[in-house]
Amino acid sequence: MHTLYIRNIHEMTRAEMFHKIIKIGHRKVAKSDDDLRPNLPQQPQIPAAVAPEIENLPTFRDVVAVDRHDLFSQKVKICCVQFDFSDTLEFAKEKEIKRLALIELVEFIQSGSGKITEANQGELIKMISTNIFRCLPPASHETTDSVNAEADDENPFFDPSWPHLHLVYELLLEYVVSPDTDTKTAKRYIDHLFVMKLIDLFDSEDPRERECVKTILHRIYGKFMVLRPFIRKAINNIFYSFVYETGRQNGMAELLEILGSIINGFALPMKDEHKVFLARVLIPLHKPKALGMYHGQLSYCITQFVEKDCRLADTVIMGLLKCWPVTNSHKEILFLGELEEVLDVTNTVEFQRCMVPLFRQIARSINSSHYQVAERALFLLNNDHIVELISQNRSVILPILFDALEKNTQYHWNQLVHGLSLNVRITFMEMDGDLFEECRKQYEERKGKCRELEEQREITWQRLEAAATSAV
Repeated sequence: MHTLYIRNIHEMTRAEMFHKIIKIGHRKVAKSDDDLRPNLPQQPQIPAAVAPEIENLPTFRDVVAVDRHDLFSQKVKICCVQFDFSDTLEFAKEKEIKRLALIELVEFIQSGSGKITEANQGELIKMISTNIFRCLPPASHETTDSVNAEADDENPFFDPSWPHLHLVYELLLEYVVSPDTDTKTAKRYIDHLFVMKLIDLFDSEDPRERECVKTILHRIYGKFMVLRPFIRKAINNIFYSFVYETGRQNGMAELLEILGSIINGFALPMKDEHKVFLARVLIPLHKPKALGMYHGQLSYCITQFVEKDCRLADTVIMGLLKCWPVTNSHKEILFLGELEEVLDVTNTVEFQRCMVPLFRQIARSINSSHYQVAERALFLLNNDHIVELISQNRSVILPILFDALEKNTQYHWNQLVHGLSLNVRITFMEMDGDLFEECRKQYEERKGKCRELEEQREITWQRLEAAATSAV
């Protein structure tokens, strides 16, 4: 059979064989762009961007009162048109028309010259949503591989469309705070979805935008009581995500500032959910590396909790000790400052619950080789309220601090720390001379025992060396 097949092939002409091969090997393959290009007509040039049709409308003063609602609607439609601000000269006339229309809308609501109809309110919120709810530009750490959030904050990004954006935010703020805005009607438009999208804008790189969003959200929280639980929950979720997942959020300071006002308005007795929030969210917020960007606002929130309910002082102080930085001196200085603010509003009963671990940590900070840490810890002991708390519990606290103060006065390299340690030492001596003398004697005894142990250790090593030498 194979012989017959070979003979048949030999008997074929070259032309027949060529056609046979083509027929067998034929596959239907998509043509490449290069194959298609000669058969296509020449592509026309991309036309330049066409200017949007925006007409210059009359002002509200130029029309009668009955026509103002229609004019309001027309101006809102104009403001729905969005522009690319990467080229400042492109559509300059149309951009200016929109800017003036936004200004007029703001002034119209401010003046209260006419109550906005429900239909106008729906159009207004739709226009505002179109302008502010957008894809934010990539974060700086995504484009530069930067991991230092504080360095990023020194060179903030400014949105080029701000000439329009800030007017849209101002318009939204005026709508929210206007006495003519009825919450029953407005809540149809300022709903959970709107608030959630607004909160997402806290991650904007532009600090001006975050400031506007903060002000508006705070006003919404104050006016729309039905939205308060949702807003608190949404903020909590951002904090949870920041602490336990992403570690990045541009609007932490602004969110905590809002939260500080919310905490200030908490009714007593405080709900358990608020105490859980303190323990599981606010205290863990001390852990991230970017603490310096929002520590002032966080410290205020923590202090507000203790002022509201003094029984939370122990929870806060023990939480701070649990998060205490070991290798970051800058964070340790922040912790010491916050600790002073918390102790300022702490009573004796709560203080006694945590004073032993607290002053063990303060003693370690006093002995820090970083002079600013040691200096901040010593300043803590000059606070009148803290000195009073120490005085009431000196029999427990002075023995904890004495060794650290003595070591500083004898061995610390920084003269300022040396001087501050001497001043605190004098304060304790005047507070209770007998106790101070007893602590000094115990310190000398411990120091003597340490010298004896060192001498015995040295003798043991000498004997071992001698034994090793004789064995050789």
